[in-house]
Amino acid sequence: MALPSGASATARMLTVPALLLLLSSAALLVFLILPSLSPSPAAHLCACSPPTTTHTTTTVTTTTTTASPAPVTTSPADVAWLKSQLASNSLPLLASHDAWHRLRKGINPRTREQQLFDINRHHGISHYPDEEATNHTALPCPGELLVEEHHSNYGEPWAGGRDVFEFLANASALTPRDQVLEIGCGTLRVGLHFIRFLEAAKFHCLERDELSLMAALRYELPAQGLLYKRPMIVRGEDMDFSRFGDTVMYDLIYASAVFLHIPDKLVWTGLERLAGKLRPQRGRIFVSHNIKFCSRLGGDECTRRLTELGLEYVGKHTHDSLLFNHYEIWWQHHTPELVQDKTAEEEEEEEEAEAEGWPSPSEAEEIAAAGAGDPLERVLLLYLDGSV
Repeated sequence: MALPSGASATARMLTVPALLLLLSSAALLVFLILPSLSPSPAAHLCACSPPTTTHTTTTVTTTTTTASPAPVTTSPADVAWLKSQLASNSLPLLASHDAWHRLRKGINPRTREQQLFDINRHHGISHYPDEEATNHTALPCPGELLVEEHHSNYGEPWAGGRDVFEFLANASALTPRDQVLEIGCGTLRVGLHFIRFLEAAKFHCLERDELSLMAALRYELPAQGLLYKRPMIVRGEDMDFSRFGDTVMYDLIYASAVFLHIPDKLVWTGLERLAGKLRPQRGRIFVSHNIKFCSRLGGDECTRRLTELGLEYVGKHTHDSLLFNHYEIWWQHHTPELVQDKTAEEEEEEEEAEAEGWPSPSEAEEIAAAGAGDPLERVLLLYLDGSV
């Protein structure tokens, strides 16, 4: 709709002054910012001059923050988050085995037995022609390992290994630098988690079963990408730990449901050999499921034997599984607190005191604490004070 002529004139009268004001403001703005856009002499000199050798030190108080280590145990918040993700994606627990298989769209469901049959029939998964049957596989692996039959060899879900690791690592306050020995690591259901957590060469294992060793070394370590960790896994069944070295000291030694299958006499032989390899005070031994090798002797006799070995019974622990109904009982032992070794300075002071006929500082403290007579006590106090 066209405006009336009067309205048009009024609009022009109002627009021209507004435009003039706008142009004036823009010119003023350019005038103000123009000097800052052009390089100043100081800036020009700084850009072209050689760098100065004068350093100004400014003291700044900072707070150094170190990234917290990855948690060992799954927290309740982690479980709640996962459940929320399952719910938001409509992934409830399936009610039956048939319901599970009905969801397998685009997947060729085969049992381990069927997979093994195909692998053996085709000499591998990729069906190489006969003339190329000897292909370039770096680590030829038996079909039984490729279909992971060893995951079913222990009577409970493979996932239980994570539960054992979490419990032991927390109970022993484990750090990546600690040295760990597992007696009977099998196919590394538990050991894999320790190997991944620890620094290289910090995990040792004594295992007697050849098939378990094959699964551990030929499949699990390569499949998990843990070969670089260089765990030391030794075959043996007589509690012979000599191949691990004479000087090695362990922060954690554990046997998960292993002593069930070993004669009591051999168990005590192993404990006797390991007690001297347990790091004083900090070292821990954990035995799961039972201590029949001890309880069959009677409480007093067991305590006596442990004491002779330098071991102390700490207590019984239980832990639950994260994924399935299961708990395990552990008995914990450690070496009791030992008297701290004397420092070189303390030894030197005692030698000097003995040469001069004075009691050593430690002996003087003992005499003074015992309430000696006044003359001797006064001399000892002067001695301890450094006046004599």
